[in-house]
Amino acid sequence: QLQLVESGGGSVQPGGSLRLSCTASGFSLDYYAIGWFRQTPGKERQGISCISSSGGTTTYHESVEGRFTISRDNAQNTVYLQMNHLGPQDTAVYYCALDLGSSICPFEPERWGQGTQVTVSS
Repeated sequence: QLQLVESGGGSVQPGGSLRLSCTASGFSLDYYAIGWFRQTPGKERQGISCISSSGGTTTYHESVEGRFTISRDNAQNTVYLQMNHLGPQDTAVYYCALDLGSSICPFEPERWGQGTQVTVSS
C-alpha cells in the first residue's frame, strides 16, 4: 500500500523552529517531486514548497521564502521541511503530497499524507 506519512508537527512559540518529515512506505520517493502544503480551517489548501526528484529544484511560496527549507534524503525515503522563525500565521495542518506521474515542480497532487498539526502560539 502506497502511503505518505508526515511527522514532526507540534506546538512552538513564535520565533521557534520545527522540522517536518514526509516518509513514504510501500514505494520509493526517488522518482517523484514532493510538495508541502498547509491548510487552516475555512481556507483552501495552499502549496508552500516543492522539491524535484533530484533535489536540484526547490520552490517556495512567498509567505515562507527565506524561513523554510525543503530537502530530501532518498536513502531514507524522506523529504523534510525545516521551518524557522515561525509565527502565528504558520499555524496550520501541514501535508506532503505527490503526483505519481511527475518528477518536477510544480505538479498537481494526487496522493496525500494524513497531515500533521503545527501550532505557533505564545
